[in-house]
Amino acid sequence: MAYVRKDVGTLTRDEMRRFVNALLEVKRQGQYDEFVRTHIRYFASDGEQGLRPAHMAPSFLPWHRRFLLDLEEALRRVDSSVTIPYWDWTRDRTTTSLPWTEDLLGGDGRRSDRQVMTGPFAFREGHWTIKVGVTDEVFLTRDLGHSRDPIDLPTKSDLEWALEDPAYDVAPWDSTVTRGFRNKLEGWGTGRGGASWHNHNRVHRWVGGAMLGAASVNDPVFWLHHAFIDLQWYRWQRRHPGARYLPETPPGPGEEQHDRIVARHQKLPPWDVTPDELEDVDRIYRYA
Repeated sequence: MAYVRKDVGTLTRDEMRRFVNALLEVKRQGQYDEFVRTHIRYFASDGEQGLRPAHMAPSFLPWHRRFLLDLEEALRRVDSSVTIPYWDWTRDRTTTSLPWTEDLLGGDGRRSDRQVMTGPFAFREGHWTIKVGVTDEVFLTRDLGHSRDPIDLPTKSDLEWALEDPAYDVAPWDSTVTRGFRNKLEGWGTGRGGASWHNHNRVHRWVGGAMLGAASVNDPVFWLHHAFIDLQWYRWQRRHPGARYLPETPPGPGEEQHDRIVARHQKLPPWDVTPDELEDVDRIYRYA
């Protein structure tokens, strides 16, 4: 029977406590840091050679869907009642609203070093030491709202701009495309500064701190954010019946994206699964 992923704003206090405790246990067991390593390993950009399955490519959505399922499986081995909640950042838009409460993810980082001082993931609580990343910091950091150069979270109209596009993705299947649902949702734009960050990317920039870059998994909000991104794919599929993951076939030899992107029926590393097999999740979970 399919389980349910809920809006974080609808969770009971007991559901919040169980989710937090399961995350802390996965961290204590050492599994959580493996998730951070996996994301770093597959975080490749347009400018790099070789396959880039996780970002700046069509497989951004199925790759993170499988990644969410792996974390969810680990959480449910600890507590079978737990699922990953989603953070609707079009509604909960302030630095003090959910999920930034002391009983859930804690709040903003302090001004001096952006260290998170409240909540169960604060370093001083002793349960959330950063062991894998791109800096020497051992504590979780945040800069909610990007204090030096403030930006706003994406709006419902920003999401609608992506959801209304009937094409999943378009050539050349990278961060430069201006059409297609995938990149409009992933959020690589043109221009400079905050205006070039859309939807998914803009939220990472808004949270700041650990959420910037390949080691963003170190902040537990990563999962709530990506559950909401996954929900948008779920909604897009229902809005555009019959629309499928693209490209259907891989670019051939001599083409710019040859061996650099994952086509519909190709395996999605590091798993033995294809984007085609991840398009339908109704048998596994649904969204409330």
